[in-house]
Amino acid sequence: MTEQFFGLTDSGRQRKNNEDTFIAELSANDQFIIACVIDGVGGYAGGEVAAAIAREVILKRLEKPSGEIIPMMLDCFNLANQKILQEKQTSKEHAHMECVCTLALADIQNNQFYFAHVGDTRLYLVRDNSLVKISHDQSFVGFLEDSGRLTEEEAMKHPKRNEISKALGLDKHLGDDKEYVETGQSPFLTGDMLLLCSDGLTDMVDSKAIGAIVSSGGTLRDKCRQLIDAANQNGGADNITAVLVQNNKEKLQFDTAKPITNVNKNTIVKTNPLTGESPGPVEHQVKPKNKTGLVTILFVLMLVFLVASIYEYLRNKDDGPSQQSQIAVPAVRPKNKQEIKLQQAIDRAKGHILILSDTSYTAPLVISAAIQINNDSLTIKAKGKIVFQSDSGYTGPAFQLTAKCKNLVLDSISMVNFRVGVASVNNALALKNIRFTNCPVQIENAYTIPDKKYISGKLPIVIFKADSVPVNKNPVPVNKKK
Repeated sequence: MTEQFFGLTDSGRQRKNNEDTFIAELSANDQFIIACVIDGVGGYAGGEVAAAIAREVILKRLEKPSGEIIPMMLDCFNLANQKILQEKQTSKEHAHMECVCTLALADIQNNQFYFAHVGDTRLYLVRDNSLVKISHDQSFVGFLEDSGRLTEEEAMKHPKRNEISKALGLDKHLGDDKEYVETGQSPFLTGDMLLLCSDGLTDMVDSKAIGAIVSSGGTLRDKCRQLIDAANQNGGADNITAVLVQNNKEKLQFDTAKPITNVNKNTIVKTNPLTGESPGPVEHQVKPKNKTGLVTILFVLMLVFLVASIYEYLRNKDDGPSQQSQIAVPAVRPKNKQEIKLQQAIDRAKGHILILSDTSYTAPLVISAAIQINNDSLTIKAKGKIVFQSDSGYTGPAFQLTAKCKNLVLDSISMVNFRVGVASVNNALALKNIRFTNCPVQIENAYTIPDKKYISGKLPIVIFKADSVPVNKNPVPVNKKK
C-alpha cells in the first residue's frame, strides 16, 4: 500500500519565522488519520505560541478518542481556545495572539471524513482529478468570493484578504455554536484525497494550479513539495503549509464467471465452493420428464386470466372511466441553478446581511420550491432588479420562514404570480420597498402556540404602507474631507 498522509511547512520567501504548524499522523487507536493545519496570528512570537498551543491541545484530546466525532472535534477547539486565552492573560507579549485552524479526521475503514474549521485555512477534497473547496473562509474577502461577488483572482489580490473574522483565542466562549465553528462530514471514497493548507498557499497559487499538482503522479511527499515550491515561485509572501491524506484502499474486483464449454448435456460439473477447483466431470443420466401435466396447468391459468379480463372490461365500460384515471399528478420539477445558488447563499450567510446583485441573479428568478429561511436574523437586500417569479404549476410561497427565524428583512425585491408571497412565523418579517404582482395572498403569518395550554393575548397591529416609488432612506454619503 502507498503512503496515506504527509505534511510539510515552509517559512516562505519573505518571512524569517514560521507561524504555521500542522498535524499528520494516526490516532492512538489507529481509527483515524489526524490532519490539521494551524496558522498563528499575532506577531513574531505570539502567532507561533498560539499555533503551538492549539496543536498540543488537539493532539492531547485525540489521544483517547471518545464519544461522537463532531462534538469531540468541537471539544478540541474549545479547549485550545481556552488555553490560548489563558496564555494571553498571563503574558503581555502575547496579548494579541490567536490562530486559525482546520482539522480533519479521516476514517479510511468506513470511507468517511469529518472536519472542523475556524478562520481562513482551507480544506479541499480531490475526487476524480477535480478539486472541491469544502471549508469557507471566515473573512470579509472570503465571503465576497464564496458568494460570487469576487472572482478567485480578485480575492487573491484584494488588500483585505488577510483580515479574518473568527479565530481561536479571539472570543471567550465558542461553545457548540455551529455559526462560529464550521463543521461537517462527507464520504471519503477509494482514491479520494484531502488537502489542508494555509493561506500562504492559496494566496499565491490559484485553484486550477493546485488541482493540477495534487492530481498529478508522484507520492504525497512530492505533491506537498511541489505545492510549496509553486507558492514560493509566485512570491512566497507568507508561511506555506500543506497536508495531504489519501484513501488508498484497493478497489474490490470480481472475476467474471466463464461459461463451461465442451461438456455433454448429460454431464454435471461439480466445483469446490471454497477453492473453485473442479475434480472433473461426473456422468449423470438425465431422465426425460413428463410435460403433459405442465401444459394442462398453463392452459387452465390462461383460461382464468382471459375470463377475468373480459369481466373487468365489461364492468369498467358500464361504470365509465374510474376516478383514479381522472386525477392529474403534478410533475415535480427539479430546482434550477439560480434557486440552488440562492438557497446555498442564504444557508451559508455568516453575517446578518445578504446582498443579491442582478449581475449574479438574472431576472426573473423562477421559483419552483419555497426559499427556506432558517437564519436567526437576516436582511436580504437587492442590488439592481431582482424579480422572483413562480414557476408554472407551483402553488407555494416564494419565501418560507421557519420557527428558527426571529427576524427577516426583505429589501427591494419583486414577487410575481405567487399564490403566497411570504409565509412568515411569529411576526418575524419586515418589508422595505417590496412589490407584489398577481399574488392573492401577499403575506401568510403563523404563530407557534404551546399545545394543550390556556393561552391569553392579542395579535399585534402590523402596518404596511404603500408607496408609488421606492423609499430611499440611505442617501449618498458625503465626503467630509472635501
